[in-house]
Amino acid sequence: MPAPTWTRRRISCEAYNAPGDPVHHALLAAGVIIVENLALAGVAPGAYELTCLPLPIAGCDGAPARVVLVTSDP
Repeated sequence: MPAPTWTRRRISCEAYNAPGDPVHHALLAAGVIIVENLALAGVAPGAYELTCLPLPIAGCDGAPARVVLVTSDP
């Protein structure tokens, strides 16, 4: 079955519908925090500080987040 239309536009470290989510598990086991689906097309190249503030949702292994991008350019 093909991926739904909305998933074709999303960016993920994992293939759509990958059984067991192996890439996510490998990255998380290595201490990598995964932040997906950021709309950065309108951001100019440069140095930035990214702060990710996920919503604390009990019993979940992922959550929506407010992501703040602050320029580091002098």
